[in-house]
Amino acid sequence: MVSRVELFALIRRDARVEGLSVRALAERHGVHRRTVRQALGSAVPPPRKTPVRSSPVTDPLREAMDEMLRTDLDAPRKQRHTAHRIWERLLDEHDATIAYRTVSKYVAKRRPEIALEARSRAGVVAGFVPQTHLPGQDAEVDFAEVWVNVGGVDTKCFLFTLRMSFSGKAIHRVYSSQGQEAFFAGHIAAFTELGGIPAGEIRYDNLSSAVRRVCFGRSRVETDRWVLFKSAYGITTFYCMPGKEGAHEKGGVEGEGGRFRRRWFVPVPKIADISGLAGINDKLAAADRAEDARHIDQRTATIGHDFALEAPLLAALPTDEFDIALTTTPRVDRYARITVRQALYSVPARLIGQTVRAKLDAEELVVLHGSTEVARHPRLTTKGGQHLMLDHYLEVLAGKPGALRGATALVHARQKGWFTATHDAFWAAARSKHGDQAGTRLLIEVLLLHRRMSHAHVIAGIRVTLEAGSVSPDVVAIEARKHAAAAGDTVTVEPPRPRRSRSKVVSLPERRRDTELPQDSRPAPSVAAYDQLLRNTPRKGTAS
Repeated sequence: MVSRVELFALIRRDARVEGLSVRALAERHGVHRRTVRQALGSAVPPPRKTPVRSSPVTDPLREAMDEMLRTDLDAPRKQRHTAHRIWERLLDEHDATIAYRTVSKYVAKRRPEIALEARSRAGVVAGFVPQTHLPGQDAEVDFAEVWVNVGGVDTKCFLFTLRMSFSGKAIHRVYSSQGQEAFFAGHIAAFTELGGIPAGEIRYDNLSSAVRRVCFGRSRVETDRWVLFKSAYGITTFYCMPGKEGAHEKGGVEGEGGRFRRRWFVPVPKIADISGLAGINDKLAAADRAEDARHIDQRTATIGHDFALEAPLLAALPTDEFDIALTTTPRVDRYARITVRQALYSVPARLIGQTVRAKLDAEELVVLHGSTEVARHPRLTTKGGQHLMLDHYLEVLAGKPGALRGATALVHARQKGWFTATHDAFWAAARSKHGDQAGTRLLIEVLLLHRRMSHAHVIAGIRVTLEAGSVSPDVVAIEARKHAAAAGDTVTVEPPRPRRSRSKVVSLPERRRDTELPQDSRPAPSVAAYDQLLRNTPRKGTAS
């Protein structure tokens, strides 16, 4: 079948070559003479006229449907009319007999037209404007949600992203929370990886880690520690407008978080416990370096090539390291626990009632008593969560052995794999031979061995002891030392707490020898003058 464009071309050719009249051309091509005249007047066929058909059912309802669609322009996104809801309202409120398919086709056609009419009246059109960024100047920061399987449970974590605006070079780190410590740790990791700090502005949304209160316009009341951190690293901030109004102001990092999540977090990574996030971050650092070979959009240069241009233009890193840890001074409760950020952590029971110093960073909590570290825990993010170590309660359990069976610390030790089936076997054998209380105390003595010997060596000692039919902690200690000597392992996993060394007692001759005192030239002292004190003094010429 000949198209209208080809038909017009044939009519014009026949008229030009053969000189046929309008009537002859109409008869040859089987068209109306009006079509021939259109072809002779222009090589481009005129558009076809759309016939206007009456719709006796739809026409009376057009205004009502348009009004519903116009109210959707200001309604929340999740509470707007669907085609089915409009059809229901037409049946209920207008006694209409219109079919749902008719309403659906009309809504699909009119919804974008009404939105376009509203934008035209407002004089604002939604779209994007290309931006140009100078090398080494601007960057964007944001958190994105990711899921990590922690011990068989899907857990929500947070992906920190800092993206350079010129090259698109991005640094990613994952943390268990998006608290201020993780916010600072992400910055330090990014600046260290980049080898410098953006010399221009870094764009942020209104994270509570940085902003305490949003004021009028772009003015913000910042948190004190964020002000200190900015001052230490020389950061210049740019805060985006809240909500949808400012979402486009850091669109680069918004899209980067989703893209990186789809690329490197599918399938969902699996770790044994939350401390495994350090291993994931090592893989993310390698992934960031691998992405230097990637091209963004239609750029001819790679990310790595463009970043090489801006790396020398970054501001220098500070010489002094900023301590990102939050330091608190909680008091140890009667359960040998402290509370930090609404989570509970255990400390040695000997510190009950004492005030300790807790330093919380993005990944762990370190507890200090004076200048001595007494506990170290992975950071918890669940309100009311507990992380208890069985070793901290052994002195209490030695006096209350019956409390071990239901101890929360024992449950945690089993979950972490620290308290093994071998321990259970020893416990069962000790209770069978000596009763519950005495047998439990023997187990506690064995658990105390872990403080000065490797976990694997103690386990090996327990197995040999059980095979010999004994439940003596002394035998366990001897066999554990044998196993350590056979393995050539002289380093313990959990060394004993360092004690204050006592000064060695040095004799006077040793001190004289060490200090190399000069020789004494005085004569040796005589005791002849004291002979008169003797009662029976021998006479001259007699033997004494």
